[in-house]
Amino acid sequence: VQLQASGGGLVQAGGSLRLSCAASGRTFRGYTVAWFRQAPGKEREFVAADSWTGGNTDYTDSMKGRFTISRDSAKSTVYLQMNSLKPEDTAVYLCAATWRPRATHYNQYDYWGQGTQVTVSS
Repeated sequence: VQLQASGGGLVQAGGSLRLSCAASGRTFRGYTVAWFRQAPGKEREFVAADSWTGGNTDYTDSMKGRFTISRDSAKSTVYLQMNSLKPEDTAVYLCAATWRPRATHYNQYDYWGQGTQVTVSS
């Protein structure tokens, strides 16, 4: 499966963005899809995942209540709604997919999109 991330941009602190991860080549059926982020000089960090097992989403604690991951199977697209953005959320956001359910570490993911830049100004 090929992944295409989009929706990043520049936003002020407290603002919102919605990222999209679209599948091509096949659908997301049977895949757990996640968002990770990576800031310059930092390790890739898990943000959120939506498991193919249905009804199972996982978030990093610091993003619970601010970020929401969702899946539109008809559009083969996974979204990340980000609210109450903070300057420390600035990073390249990448979407990834794996057959593993409830996967939260980047080395568990087999397919990666190219990333989309999110910049939050103070």
